[in-house]
Amino acid sequence: MKRQKPQGRFVLCVRNDGSEDLEPRKVYQVLQDREANREGYLRILDESGEDYLYPAEYFVAVELPASVSEQFVASSARDVRVTARMSRRSASARPRTSRAD
Repeated sequence: MKRQKPQGRFVLCVRNDGSEDLEPRKVYQVLQDREANREGYLRILDESGEDYLYPAEYFVAVELPASVSEQFVASSARDVRVTARMSRRSASARPRTSRAD
């Protein structure tokens, strides 16, 4: 039997208790973090490709079809690459100076 690649784990945000970084009714990808799980937190990957810890009670697990899960994971990886490129560009950009006439 062929082994399938593990898919991402996803959760639905059901509350944010004032955290502006989370949007209720939005699906987020969860990264594995056993220590955080033991403490009652989930490591959530956001649109910027950064991951943060949030209380697990803010989310409910959702099971997505494999094809949708693959698209979300691929999209997340693509977003991370784009964000990294943009960060490198802005870090290497020289400040503009105006010419005095």
